This record gives sequence, C-alpha cells and structure tokens, in this order.
Amino acid sequence: MGLMEQVKGKAKQAVGDATDNNALKTEGEAQLDKGIEETKEAEARAKAQAHEKKAKLHDEQQKLAEEAR
Repeated sequence: MGLMEQVKGKAKQAVGDATDNNALKTEGEAQLDKGIEETKEAEARAKAQAHEKKAKLHDEQQKLAEEAR
C-alpha cells in the first residue's frame, strides 16, 4: 500500500510540475507523504510482530527450563 501511494504521489507531482498545476502537485505531495507514513507503519508492525515472536520463544524456553528442574 505505502509504496504504491508513494509512486502515485511522485507521478502526480511530476505531472503537476510539467503542467504547472499546483493543485495536482500538492495532491501528489500529500499522497507521497501518506505512502511514506504507511510504509513506516508497516515496518513498525513487522518489527513488533518479530519482538512478540521472540518473547514467546523465550517464554517457551523458560517453561521448559522450569519443567526440567
């Protein structure tokens, strides 16, 4: 999602520049910014999921160690 928004935003900016259409250029800038934020969100979500999996693994290791006593 984020990457496509960035590509569309950049394209609108370029067309807006070429045609001297400030509204289209501004729309492209906003769409580009939206895409950047969506990409950051997706990256943060993936990182959080990785941390959750790592924590779960440590929890399982702890349980196995407790059972081995």
